[in-house]
This record gives sequence, C-alpha cells and structure tokens, in this order.
Amino acid sequence: MSYEAIFAVLPRGTADSVMSAAKKAGAQGGTVFLARGTGADEAKTFFGLIVEEAKEILFVLTDKNDTDRILQVMIETGHLEKPGSGIAFVLDVNRTVGLVSRQKGVDPQN
Repeated sequence: MSYEAIFAVLPRGTADSVMSAAKKAGAQGGTVFLARGTGADEAKTFFGLIVEEAKEILFVLTDKNDTDRILQVMIETGHLEKPGSGIAFVLDVNRTVGLVSRQKGVDPQN
C-alpha cells in the first residue's frame, strides 16, 4: 500500500471535530499535537505581554487512494478555505513501521 500524510494546523479546540469528519470519510485515526503559532499576524498583546494563539496540529496517515476525499472533508469541516482559519498540506510517505491491516491483522508492508 502507498500512504500519504495529511497535516492540518487548526485553531485550538477544532481538531476533534475535524478528526471526527475525517473518520467518517474513511480515515482510520489521527494524532493531535498541541502547538502555538509564531507568525506576526497571530501575536496579540495582553497588558503589554505578547500572547501567541494556541494551535492544534492534526496528523492523519491515509492510503493514497483515500487522501483527496479525506482532505476535502477536513478542509470543509475546518473551514480552511477561509483565510486565517488554518492550513493543510499533504506529504508522501515512503516507509511505515507498525501499521496493522484491518482485514488481515498483519503489517500491510509485508
């Protein structure tokens, strides 16, 4: 099987709903990382201190045949077509270790 990784950088508190929609579109699961933005547009001040906006990074590993469908649902659910609401990108994955096939119960790389 060939895999791709979808990464979505989202406002804090939105990754769960985006992940839920991705699962309905065929994703097996994902990982959420807590992060903070460092862009100049994201920095806000509070009593003279700079407070950077909290983010979540959602990582979903997909079969290449499923990527477009899952990505589209993530874009729609996260409103990523709107400026400032987050970004998403896809990377090719050339090796995996530890994945278990749902059908066979074995590593799909073997």
